[in-house]
Amino acid sequence: MTQLDKTRWDVIVVGGGNAGLCAAIEAAETGARVLILESAPKPYRGGNSRHTRNFRCMHRGPLSVLTGSYEEDEYFDDLIRVTKGKTDEHLARMTIRTSEECLPWMEAHGVAFQKSLSGTLSLSRTNAFFLGGGKALVNAYYNTAQDLGVTVAYEAEVKHVVVEEGRFQGLDVLIGGSETRIEGRALVLASGGFQADLDWLADAWGPAARNFLIRGTPYNRGVVLRDMLDQGADSVGDPTQCHAVAIDGRAAKFDGGIVTRLDCVPFSVVVNKDGERFYDEGEDVWPKRYAIWGRLVAAQPDQVAYSIIDSKSINNFMPSVFPPETADTLDGLAQKLGLPGTKLRETVTAFNEACQNGTFMPTELDGLSTNGLTPEKTNWARPIDTPPYYGYSLRPGVTFTYLGLKVDDTARVSGPTGRFANIWAAGEIMAGSILGEGYLAGFGMTIGTVFGRIAGQEAAKHVA
Repeated sequence: MTQLDKTRWDVIVVGGGNAGLCAAIEAAETGARVLILESAPKPYRGGNSRHTRNFRCMHRGPLSVLTGSYEEDEYFDDLIRVTKGKTDEHLARMTIRTSEECLPWMEAHGVAFQKSLSGTLSLSRTNAFFLGGGKALVNAYYNTAQDLGVTVAYEAEVKHVVVEEGRFQGLDVLIGGSETRIEGRALVLASGGFQADLDWLADAWGPAARNFLIRGTPYNRGVVLRDMLDQGADSVGDPTQCHAVAIDGRAAKFDGGIVTRLDCVPFSVVVNKDGERFYDEGEDVWPKRYAIWGRLVAAQPDQVAYSIIDSKSINNFMPSVFPPETADTLDGLAQKLGLPGTKLRETVTAFNEACQNGTFMPTELDGLSTNGLTPEKTNWARPIDTPPYYGYSLRPGVTFTYLGLKVDDTARVSGPTGRFANIWAAGEIMAGSILGEGYLAGFGMTIGTVFGRIAGQEAAKHVA
């Protein structure tokens, strides 16, 4: 470790996930001496990126594995729908436009994509899926970084960013149990949000946050984010907004990852612990609406809900990691899930009676809705009447938080005197600039890739 503090690095990148790796690669390709400080041990490197599956990409015609076209205005409309207008349009549109050039860049730097998907995800036109998942992407980038001479330090926790008169000077870093000062000429912050700090979550959300499951990495505790905010960096985003998904209630407290997500909601009725429905399960196709369900479940008593389906729908979504509870009667299922049987039967009966005739189309909005129900179910509303019945418990699963550092379109961090002279940010630590609320499948990787590349280019340009 002594060589780290003996070298004055050109570019130091804090965080070894997708955004940080993109920044490091771009900077290293200019000949800069680049150091990545990754707080996780090597087997867990990559932050939330190792749990990802895909990259949402604009394209004006078929591109690599993507079919058809997905142009700027449609992409932006999808973003507006999930964020309810809470976005910086300039940064959002820039991110969307730049994504088109990113996919070939990713392939050129070792990322492989699988053939386009069809079926319940409806993503063959909009999202490119990584062959081998996010861990394969992370490993490919680390291999590329190594070939470019990038140095990586694992289990390196940055405790403090040393800033003098608006200029980054160095970092106080805890490595191997001892603290050391590492100096550099330019800094890229890509260390994520604060979701793994339960005390911070509870400060923002209240005591209910302690019932949340953290499906993201346990190493994103917001230490660098808080340090920068304490030093006057401008903040962006709401601390109560986050990428929160309804996940299997049996998942691990930390780091369960994407496999804990449940995709059954559109084909189910979802009830709280009192057996009552509380939202339209069929509001939109799942990639556009799945991320609202974490917040919806968080607002229910004890932060828990239950998804109820029957045998007609069990094959309409991706299989779950943990098998569902099953029973031949609703009363039997209610007993296994700990729900009031009478109330669950009443809720399902009312739902069944409100269902209308129509054509069920699981991969698109089919307009098969209820009538006279509160709340209505606007798509995929089929009676739940064919045993066996299946049920899942749902909990809020937080992937990353949206409170972050404000940046401009060069990824430079803004502060009390305008902009920090030599500090840039990319990925989840600045995603709140674009994601005011809600989430769009694959868009976190888009933000990280676009701003990671920009931050690396700009940091290297500053050094040069």
